[in-house]
Amino acid sequence: MEPEIRAASIFRGRVSVIPQHVAIVMDGNGRWARKRGLPRLEGHRAGAERLREIVKCCPDHGIRFLTVFAFSTENWKRGRHEINRLTELFQAYIDSELEMLQDYGVRIRFIGSRRRLSHTLVARMAMLEEATADNRSLLLTVALNYGGRREIAHIVRQVAEAVRNGEVNVDQISEDLVSRYAYAPDLPDPDLIIRTSGELRLSNFLLWQAAYAELEFVDTLWPDFTVAEFTSVVERFARRSRRFGAL
Repeated sequence: MEPEIRAASIFRGRVSVIPQHVAIVMDGNGRWARKRGLPRLEGHRAGAERLREIVKCCPDHGIRFLTVFAFSTENWKRGRHEINRLTELFQAYIDSELEMLQDYGVRIRFIGSRRRLSHTLVARMAMLEEATADNRSLLLTVALNYGGRREIAHIVRQVAEAVRNGEVNVDQISEDLVSRYAYAPDLPDPDLIIRTSGELRLSNFLLWQAAYAELEFVDTLWPDFTVAEFTSVVERFARRSRRFGAL
């Protein structure tokens, strides 16, 4: 993992320790819509707009990596109508955001299984990854049809296959080697994981990578999670002492 970055940025002119990698469980879209008497899809639309604003502000904060939980392996338990509408929303987001991503120098990448996703959506995801591959201001990783336990099972299968093929000796299996078989092995572990909506759990998000992440749980529903509140959370991170097991 690369060291934390020290930067004088928008944090009231002072030098702060800022997280290089922030991960977010974007929770509360449905409750946001229900409170307003709106269909759940409108909550997801509002959540997509909020994501756009957070993405735009990350480079100004000095954040280099942003990972967001968009759709979990457990979300398939939702009704078919909502899943279909979410698929359409994902496709619309991809179609509408390319210009913004290019303007802000954002590279996008998707992690998770693509097996149950529509062929149209998978094709658009691949197009967006290719179109933004050379951007360097921010790496936005979108966890779509993702589960932390599923990723760990994927890692186990990959390591077992490497051992079977004689590429790896059992004695060589280490934490670093295991990490090389993750969905995004070049992505540093998150320094800060934020979950909105007041829920106090990770919900199967980045279980291997979250070992030493700082956790921040906020009551705000995701569509109401403003750039100002995001900045406050990052400022609180700067005041924490991270010892990684040392004194």
